Amino acid sequence: MNTKQSRFAIVSLLVLNTAVLLFHIAIVTKIAPYNIAWGGSLKTDSEMYVFEAISILINLLFSFTLLIKGNFIRPLLSSKTVQVLLWIFFVIYALNTVGNLFAVTSFEKYFAILTFLFAFLIGLIIFKKKLS
Repeated sequence: MNTKQSRFAIVSLLVLNTAVLLFHIAIVTKIAPYNIAWGGSLKTDSEMYVFEAISILINLLFSFTLLIKGNFIRPLLSSKTVQVLLWIFFVIYALNTVGNLFAVTSFEKYFAILTFLFAFLIGLIIFKKKLS
């Protein structure tokens, strides 16, 4: 990975994903109310803990994938596996953008901007050879 564009995208995504992880931790610790997340569909604390645990694990996997792709840590996954994971995250964030546009709360609708940015930056990483 040699391009400045990909490096910028990876570092930007790591910073943004850290902020997202902190947001999810704020929900788990009840600093932020969970009714502003998940389309307002969570009704109980136990539902919130399950959904937030899954979300935190997925976001940690995403950060781990980015750290490998950016050569910040020793690759524990093959480059093909990392590329497949990036494609999966690209699709997830693209679909999540559409979902956020139709969210119940205005707060979550604004997250469409963030998820679009995630998809765009992942796209820069995936398609770097075509962009160079």
